[in-house]
Formats: sequence, C-alpha cells, structure tokens
Amino acid sequence: MRGIPSGMTKKERRTMEVKALLTVACAALALPLAAQRQGPLPPPPPGAVAPSGASGDPANTNAVRQETSSHITNEPPALPAEQIIQKFTKHEEEFRKERDNYTYTQIFAFQELDEDGRPDGEYRLTSDILFTPAGKRYEKVIDAPAPTLSRITMSQQDFDDIEKVWPLVLTPDELPKYDVKYVGREQVDEVGTYVFDIAPKKLEKSLRYFQGRIWVEDKDLQIVKTRGKATGLLKKKEDQAFPAFETFRENIEGHYWFPTYTRADDILHFKSGQDVHIRLSVRYQNYKRFGSTIKIGTPTQVDPEKP
Repeated sequence: MRGIPSGMTKKERRTMEVKALLTVACAALALPLAAQRQGPLPPPPPGAVAPSGASGDPANTNAVRQETSSHITNEPPALPAEQIIQKFTKHEEEFRKERDNYTYTQIFAFQELDEDGRPDGEYRLTSDILFTPAGKRYEKVIDAPAPTLSRITMSQQDFDDIEKVWPLVLTPDELPKYDVKYVGREQVDEVGTYVFDIAPKKLEKSLRYFQGRIWVEDKDLQIVKTRGKATGLLKKKEDQAFPAFETFRENIEGHYWFPTYTRADDILHFKSGQDVHIRLSVRYQNYKRFGSTIKIGTPTQVDPEKP
C-alpha cells in the first residue's frame, strides 16, 4: 500500500485520487472485491481453523498484530522434520493442481480506520474466479464500487500479494527459495499441527515472498494456517508498507485444505512519517469443482433451434 502525503493540496489530492481510481479500474480486471458497506468486516467462516481464544471478528480483536498466547511445545515431530517438509510440499503441489479445477467467489474488503478505530475509507471488490484444467484463470468482476480511500492507494504489489502470497502454496518448486525451520507442535482448535517458520533466502527483483509461520496438520501433512507478511525488493523512492496477515484453510470434500479466509488488522508505517491503521479481509467461498473436460473460452452466441 502506498501512503498519500498528508500535506497535499486539494488539487494534488484529487489528482492522486483520480490516479488511484484508474489503478483500481485496471486492477479489477485482474482481481476481485464486494459491495460498498461501512462497518465491521465479516468473521471467519464456520469450520475454518482459527486461533483458540480469539473472537474471530477483526472488528473486535487485533488478531494478527497481537497474537493469542502461544501454546507451542518443543515436542519432536513423529517424523524427521525434513521428511515432513518434503511431504507437505508435495501435498501442496497436489493441492495447487486440484484447486485449479475449482471455481469460487473471492470477496476483498479493505478499510482505513480513524483514531477511534472507525472505518473512514473503504475499497471493496467481489468477483467469481474461474479456472481451466490447464490452470488458466478467468475472472468475472461482480461488483467493484468506487473506493473511498483517502490516505492509501493500492499498488501492483498489493494485488500480487492478494493473488499469490496471502493464499500461500509452498510447492517443491518454491521450496528452494525459502529457509524452513521446525519450531514445535501446537493444538489449533481440534487440529494437531507442526509449526514451521519460513523466510526467503534472498529477494529477487519483481518477485514477492512470504515471511512468517505456517501450521501443518500432523495427520495428512497439509498446511492449515499461515501468519506473516509479504516481502520483496522495492525501489528506494517507493514509500510502501505491507500488513501482517493471517490466512485460514478449511477442509474441502475431505481431501484438501483450501484457503477460506484472510484477515489483517495492522498499523502501516510509511517513510513520510504517516501511520495508517488498516483492516482487511479476503473471503474465498462457494468452491465448486469443474469437470476435467470442461474448458472456458470466448463466449459465442447460439441461435435457438428452429421448429
């Protein structure tokens, strides 16, 4: 997110807002969000793995900035940590291919908060996400109301993060880019998990990475939760800040854990000295499996049959 300097004139601010609207309009072609609505963001969906003791409502808890008390033990894993890493990254590859056969609805909601914690600017977008079996993504924007943000604009890095980093998929191809360290074991709700810290080994230009912590279910060895931040190389003159976030997965059809909810409640600190309290959520819902022989192409008109 880019900060808008507080000392701007009305004309300069209006120019920035127009640019922001153009950025949003272009980004809407590549990303999804929901109807304009002031007020608290929705809670995580039922059935998702959530931190014990947390209310689940970002309006009432700083769940990411102030983590719930950790109950991680140093109990060794049932398998060598290296084997667990190999197994869950292999499952991630299987999951990625499986998810490419699903359509779903994605709802993104972003709020700026005033000093009293009340929303005073919003950006929302809702869209249906469609995939071909070959993995090509199609997107149909359902609702993209004009944003009312006044202190922050969305950058291309933000849209890249929403698409690729927040719903982290750590496949064997991605694994060499990261250092992965076993932390211990933790019971998350009713799910036993192995906990790992991961960080990029090096940052490369134009690439975005995840840095933080992941929870791996200890039976089927699949990622069920992630918490961290997106990171990458930025130009020296860029004044950008990125929130800490938490993504929950839910068991879909008894086989794979799909992302169902991402949330963040954070204060972004910009080089200009401006601090902006933000809150956001991304909901992934209505997962439906596409038939392996069905492909989505350019729509064509079909004339009704003649009697």
